[in-house]
Amino acid sequence: MTILLRLVAWGLAAAVTFATLGPPRYRPHVDIGQSGEHALAFVLVGLAFGLAYRRSRLLIALVAVATTGAIEILQFWAPGRHARLSDFVVDALAACAGLAAAAALDWIISRNWPQTS
Repeated sequence: MTILLRLVAWGLAAAVTFATLGPPRYRPHVDIGQSGEHALAFVLVGLAFGLAYRRSRLLIALVAVATTGAIEILQFWAPGRHARLSDFVVDALAACAGLAAAAALDWIISRNWPQTS
């Protein structure tokens, strides 16, 4: 199960990176506004990585913040893209919210379905 979760997490990260740096015409659009689209994408990435790498969530959070910053900076060189501090803040907070949701889900599951030995 862990391998499948990790494949999903890395696939989502690749898709978000392509949608962020690729040609704007290939980016999917949802009718929730630009910040909403950013938040949805990065919450899903954070949730996926939080479930796939349960023992490294703090490290994943640090890497997620650094990666969202790098993606925003790379937009300076992507035609038709614009790097914005507000996008970085939304993306980083959303990724961390996804990681927190994964931790909360793990906590709820461990409380309600204790492991039997």
